[in-house]
Amino acid sequence: MNALVNTPVNYEPIIAQWVWVLEDTRQRTKQRLNGVTNKIIDWIPPEGGSNISTLLYHIVAIEMSYLYEDILEIGWSNNLEPLLIYSVRDDQGKLTVVQNESLEDHLNRLDAGRSLLLETLQKMTADDFHRLRHLEEYDITPEWALHHLIQHEAEHRGQIIALRMRAEKGLKQ
Repeated sequence: MNALVNTPVNYEPIIAQWVWVLEDTRQRTKQRLNGVTNKIIDWIPPEGGSNISTLLYHIVAIEMSYLYEDILEIGWSNNLEPLLIYSVRDDQGKLTVVQNESLEDHLNRLDAGRSLLLETLQKMTADDFHRLRHLEEYDITPEWALHHLIQHEAEHRGQIIALRMRAEKGLKQ
């Protein structure tokens, strides 16, 4: 384990610190997926709820929502359609169940979405990073959006870990 903070160099210093935390969070998520099978990521608990595939898709979808709607203030972009082919939520407001996609597909989607976010952050000034965006339902800064994305992914990583353990145990029986 590397216990050092190594901020990237091609960002404003304050943004570089957040990028390091974003990337550390993603690395930890990916580590928890090492060795997981497609059968495990598609497993749905007997009582219902989300599977790992759904949570991985949701992590990317929310990251792209914050990027396009909140940080860039341009709304959902059509260029995201190849990346995000499902609605985030179904007609009942629950996360759309995602199945029959490989772990590799999910990892590629995570990487592609993150690349879009990092490209945007690389071009951003510190002033723009702290600039308040006045949206219809709330006010937000890119700094707060990154805080939320880090927390959001970490919380879902906990769910992923629990689902993986349950699925591995349940599929052995």
